[in-house]
Amino acid sequence: MYIAQEESFGPVMVISKFKNGDVDGVLRRANTTEYGLASGVFTKDISKALYISEKLEAGTVFINTYNKTDVAAPFGGFKQSGFGKDLGKLFPPSLISHLTVQIKEKTT
Repeated sequence: MYIAQEESFGPVMVISKFKNGDVDGVLRRANTTEYGLASGVFTKDISKALYISEKLEAGTVFINTYNKTDVAAPFGGFKQSGFGKDLGKLFPPSLISHLTVQIKEKTT
């Protein structure tokens, strides 16, 4: 699917179905794109969300929210979505990579 492979800027969200339990298949699909700026995971299972966020090749992973960022957090992507991180440590990208995970807390 073209839209799922491109780096779109604007109010665009791709939602894809997957077979129950096929987390590794979803990760393969998500990581085959040449871009990796940000991604989002929506689930009730926080352990699964953290597992997925660790395996996704994206600079920022949002869990149960999207585009809610902390301005002090390192920002930047992986692959063709940028080199290095704004507000990150001053190391060459080949030596270190940052992942920012934003989690929406459950409100009661």
